[in-house]
Amino acid sequence: MNFRMTIYVLGILLAFEGVFFGLPALTAGIYGEKQVWLFLALALFCLIGGFLIASRKPKNRNIFARDGFVIVALSWIVMSFFGALPFYISGCIPQFVDALFESVSGFTTTGASILSDLDSMPKSMIMWRSFTHWIGGMGVLVFIMAILPLSGASNMHIMRAESPGPSVSKLVPRVKNTAMLLYIIYIFLTLFEVVLLWCGEMNFFEAVNVSFATAGTGGFSINNAGMAGTSAYSQIVATVFMILFGINFTSYFLLLTGKFREAFNTELRVFLLIIAAAIISISINVHQMFSSLGETVRHVSFTVGSIITTTGFSTADFNLWPAFSKTVLVLLMFIGACAGSTGGGIKVSRFLILGKSMRNQFRTMLHPRQVRKVRLDGRQIESETIRTINAYLFCYILICIVSMLVISLDGFDLTTNFTSVAATLNNIGPGLSRVGPTENFALFSPLSKGMLIFNMLAGRLEIFPMILLISPMTWKK
Repeated sequence: MNFRMTIYVLGILLAFEGVFFGLPALTAGIYGEKQVWLFLALALFCLIGGFLIASRKPKNRNIFARDGFVIVALSWIVMSFFGALPFYISGCIPQFVDALFESVSGFTTTGASILSDLDSMPKSMIMWRSFTHWIGGMGVLVFIMAILPLSGASNMHIMRAESPGPSVSKLVPRVKNTAMLLYIIYIFLTLFEVVLLWCGEMNFFEAVNVSFATAGTGGFSINNAGMAGTSAYSQIVATVFMILFGINFTSYFLLLTGKFREAFNTELRVFLLIIAAAIISISINVHQMFSSLGETVRHVSFTVGSIITTTGFSTADFNLWPAFSKTVLVLLMFIGACAGSTGGGIKVSRFLILGKSMRNQFRTMLHPRQVRKVRLDGRQIESETIRTINAYLFCYILICIVSMLVISLDGFDLTTNFTSVAATLNNIGPGLSRVGPTENFALFSPLSKGMLIFNMLAGRLEIFPMILLISPMTWKK
C-alpha cells in the first residue's frame, strides 16, 4: 500500500476543491451576498492545506489496484466532507449530517435533497449545489489524471476505480490523453446546452445551473418549482441532453473519428430502444392525465429520460401515475444509463453481458460438449469481466438488503424504504411515496441518512471502492 502516494493525491484533490470554491465565491460577489467571504476563506484554506500536503512528493509514485480503490474512495469522502462545510457554516443547513447528505448527493450526482425551500437559498449556495453535480459527473480524479505526473498503469487503476461500467478502455494510447478527451467532450456538451437554454426563457444563471445538473445527471432543482416551472422548450432541451449525457462518451469519440458503425454499438441501440419502449407504454397508460397527446409525450419523455439516466429532474408528479407506469419507472431506476456515461444505475452493458451469459449457460445445459464464448459487438467478453459483474451484483443486492433493514427502523412504509434505497444506490434522487418528486429526504433519522450517504457513494463508485475501503483485507500488508 503506497500511503505516501495516497496522501499526495488527496492533497492535490483538496487544492482543486479550493479552486472549485472560486465559482460560488464569484457568484456571491456578483449578487452581493455575504457568503463570498465564506467561500473565499474555504478556498484559501483548501488551497494552502492541499499544497502543504502535496508539497512533499513521494519518490515512489506507482499506484497499484489496491491503491487505486482506496485513493478513489477516500477522495470522494474528503471531497464531500469539505463540500458540506459551506452549507453548514453558513447556517443554510444547520445539522452537519444533513449538510453532508446534501454534499454527497451533489458530488455523486444523486440529486436527493433534504431542502424544502430553495427560493430562500442564496444564489451562491444554489450554484455550489449545481456545480458539485458537474464536478462529480465525469469524476474529479479523471480530470486530475490529465495533469498528474503518474505512469499510465497508475492512471488506469484510478480510472477503473472511478469510472462507471463493467470495464474501462483507453480511447488513445496514453491514459492522460484519454482523460483530456473525455473532459473536452464533457465541457463542449455542457456549453452547448447552456447556449440553448439561454436562448429560451432562462437567464444565464438558470441556464448554467440547469446545464450543470443535466451534464452530471444530478437533478438538483434551483427553485421550488423545479423543471415543472420552465417552458416546454427548456424541458425538451433538457430531455435531449439528459439522454445525451447518459450515452457512453466513447461513442462521441468514435463519431468524431468517423467510426459511425462502432459508435452505434449494441449497448447504445438497446439503451435507445428501452427509452422508446418506456415512453410509448407509459404514454398509453397515463394519456388521460394530460390535456393533449403532445403534452403527454413531453412529460413522459422527460420523466423516462430523467429516470433511466438517473438525473432525477421532474416536470410531473409521477408518484400520482398508475401502478404500471410507476413499476416501469422503478425498473428504469435499476437499469440505468450506459457504461462510460455520467449516469448511474446497474448499466445497460451489464444486463447485456448477463443476458448473453445466461443464454450460453442454457445452451451448454442442452449441449454439454459445446464451448461458447460471450461476445458483445463481435468482441469476446473476458471471464474476469463476467466474474466481476457477478460479484458486483451480489454486493449490490447485499447493500440493498442491509440498507432496507436499517432504514426500516424509522417505521416508514415499504414503498418509501425500497425506493429511497433504489434512488440513492442508483444515484437517481427522487423515489416514490414519501420520497417522491415533490418530497425530500429530511424525514429520515441520522442513522438512515448515514446509510443512504454510503449508498450514494457506493452507487457512484460502482460498489467496490467503498466495500474495499472498509474491508480488513485491504489494509493487510
